[in-house]
Amino acid sequence: MSSPHAQLHNPNQNHLLAAMLDADFARLAPHLEQVSMLLGDVIYDSGDKLQHVYFPTTAIVSLHYLLENGGSSEIAGVGNEGVVGVSLFMGGNSTPSRAVVQTGGVGYRLKAHLLMEEFDRAGPVMRLLLRYTQALITQMSQTAVCNRHHTVEQQLCRWLLLTMDRLPNRELTMTQELIANMLGVRREGVTEAAGRLQQRGFISYRRGHISVLDRAGLEGHVCECYGVVKKEFARLLSDVRQRQTS
Repeated sequence: MSSPHAQLHNPNQNHLLAAMLDADFARLAPHLEQVSMLLGDVIYDSGDKLQHVYFPTTAIVSLHYLLENGGSSEIAGVGNEGVVGVSLFMGGNSTPSRAVVQTGGVGYRLKAHLLMEEFDRAGPVMRLLLRYTQALITQMSQTAVCNRHHTVEQQLCRWLLLTMDRLPNRELTMTQELIANMLGVRREGVTEAAGRLQQRGFISYRRGHISVLDRAGLEGHVCECYGVVKKEFARLLSDVRQRQTS
């Protein structure tokens, strides 16, 4: 599972790790294991006891809620701004959701008990993780509202913008079927919505490859939900200083 390109990656590419004080990070750094996170990899399944937490750097993980009939819908995404496995330190140690890699890349994993030891110090790391969790809860809440009240086109705009915020470029590989599964809608709905966005010149879509051509256009077309999530992350983490990592 280790990546062959270790020299190209650094734990500080994850914003939470980069926000830790030097002394706190120094305790965890020797135990951070770089891992390749491949598209479709299941990081944990519903009901699993968490053995590790994951700090994505170039990967994006989708958190899904699974229904008894096999259907699923994304409730949140986690990229280089966060950590996968918050239920560990929130007291549950397992979760009813499934975590699946949405965009392949690299991340760092840490054994669960090591993060809990750090969390139980009740210091800066605990406060940082709790702030992040509040922002994640906002994202989950807004996703639920958006899926209920806004059009598939608006949901697609929100999803694309949140994904772009976590990537170094404006290109992503994602089939319409996968996007439909993320949003919990019919594939035909995504096809129509993507077609309209392409006609407006906001995106280019071809064979599972999406390019964002006009980000400002997407931002002007998206519902309020994207801005709410973005502002809440900024508000909660606005006074967090990133360590000098050069």
